[in-house]
Parts: sequence; C-alpha cells; structure tokens
Amino acid sequence: MDDPDFQVRDDLQFTTPRPRMFGDCADCAAGRCTPPAQRSRRLFTGLLGASAFMPAWAREGVDVGPKSRFAGMISADDIERGGGQQYAQMMQQAAQQRALAPMDHPQLQRLRYIAQRIIPHSYEWNDRARQWKWEVNLLGSPELNAFCMPGGKIAFYYGILEKLKLEDDEVAAIMGHEVSHALREHARERMGKTAVTNGVVELGAALLGLGNLGRGLANVGAQLMTLRFSREDETEADLVGIELSARAGYDPSAAVRLWEKMMAANKGAPPQWLSTHPASGTRIRDIQANLPKVEGLYARASRPDQRFPVAPPLKSRQQPAQ
Repeated sequence: MDDPDFQVRDDLQFTTPRPRMFGDCADCAAGRCTPPAQRSRRLFTGLLGASAFMPAWAREGVDVGPKSRFAGMISADDIERGGGQQYAQMMQQAAQQRALAPMDHPQLQRLRYIAQRIIPHSYEWNDRARQWKWEVNLLGSPELNAFCMPGGKIAFYYGILEKLKLEDDEVAAIMGHEVSHALREHARERMGKTAVTNGVVELGAALLGLGNLGRGLANVGAQLMTLRFSREDETEADLVGIELSARAGYDPSAAVRLWEKMMAANKGAPPQWLSTHPASGTRIRDIQANLPKVEGLYARASRPDQRFPVAPPLKSRQQPAQ
C-alpha cells in the first residue's frame, strides 16, 4: 500500500545545485558511455606476484594506489561542511514536496540496514569517516540515481530501486560505489584539479595573447581533461565498492548484474571523446578481473541476518496545473 505522505514525484525539483549522481547522466547511468582507447589510471589490478618477498604492507583486497595529491589542495573540512549543507537543503525541499521517505518506510529501512553493514568497513579507506555524521535517505523520484556527498551523506532515488528491481546485493553494490567516491575524496580531488587547470588556462591565454577566443578553446581542453579524471574516479569507485560490499557480506559479483541491468535500461552512446565514465563492457570486465581479490573476504564475512523484498511500484504524482 502506498504511503500517503510519500509518492514518486515526476516533477521533484531542488533549488540547490544537484550533486553528482550515480551514473551522472542518462547515458552514463545506463552504462553506455564509451572511454577512449587509452585511459590513464591509478589502478593496479592486483598484487605483483605471490612470493615469500611480499612486502609487509600488502593487504587483501583491491589496490587502487594512493589518493591523488590534488585532493590536498582543498580543505576537507570545507568540502564536507558544504556537502552537508547542500544535503540538508535537498532533504528539506524533498520533505516540503512530500518526496522524502518517512522513517518507517520499508525501503528506507532496507537502505539504512545495508549502510550499517558497509560503513564500519569504510574506516580503513579514510580515517575521517569515523567522525562523519552518516545519513541515509530515500527520495521519491523516478530517476535511476543515488549519491554519497562528502562527509557520508547518502541518498537513493526510488526509481533506481523500483525500475531495476534491485536485490539487496545490487543495492550494496551501488552503495559501496557511492560511498567509495566519498572515501577516496573524489569531489575534493576534482576541485583541486579544476583549480590547477583553470589557473594554467588563464596563464597560458595571457602569455600567448590568445584573447577571448583562445581562452574559450583552451577551456574546452581543460574540460576534457576533467572528464578523463572522472573516468579514473569511476573505475576506482567500482573496485573499492566491491571490496566494501564483500566485507559487509554482500555478493560482490552483484556489481556485474547491476551494470548489466543498467545497460539494458537504455540503448545508444554519446561520442567517445565526450565520455565521462567507463563503457559498460569495460566496466564489467574490470570488475570481473578484480572479483578474485575479494572472494576470500566475502567467503569469511558474516552474512546479513535480514533480507528485504524489491521495491514495489509507487504512484507518481505531478504538480497540479496552475
């Protein structure tokens, strides 16, 4: 039975800027974006050989290298504070539109249960996560989206649960992916990269006397550089995400099923050079290649003592015509 105070709104609007969402755009949400042939990554696909000389710091699980030095250019306190403020505004606006799930909604309880299992395994990836005031909410929107803002502010859109008929392991795959963005401070890193890139663009335009036209062309190049960084971040979040879900007792191979569902949701692809996310086929291959690294973690992890049904359809509600 539908909750009278919680319905999917086709017209859900936020006056605050929209955060980076799961998949980011409709094409990427469907796993349809195609990367360039050569991608720069911080990604390592495994430990370099099992031998008696394995270094003392070697750990079980995925290896994505150190966090980017660009993150250090932006204050973590500032970006977490800003993320928290934006999140609070979004939740307030959703509540005003009766598009914020009540505390006793079964699907919200499901999300919070899964989060409680994942969050304790996040601390190894970021010490700051121990002090974050984690929040999980469910928004009544048909979009196939979810996000985790800096500071551990998680939100799922009802559409991604309902339309993809997600099972718990697949929900954990999304949550692990989004939490990984926050743990690896990708937003902070991207802001640092943007600050450096913009500074170089302005300096180059001035030195070369390119004028407004030259500066505009240079800005396009700077934007494409930023898109390339985003592909790296997405790949990293995929891999850290499967480790988090495995440690939490959720099947990490569900990430493959998730992206197969995302692929089937829509068809088509934008031009390769405008891609901001790995293509679904590449993404699935990367995940599959790293599953053996987390199988042992999953085998030893305690299993969830609760399982939840898939999200049922909710009535949609549009704003009455003025």
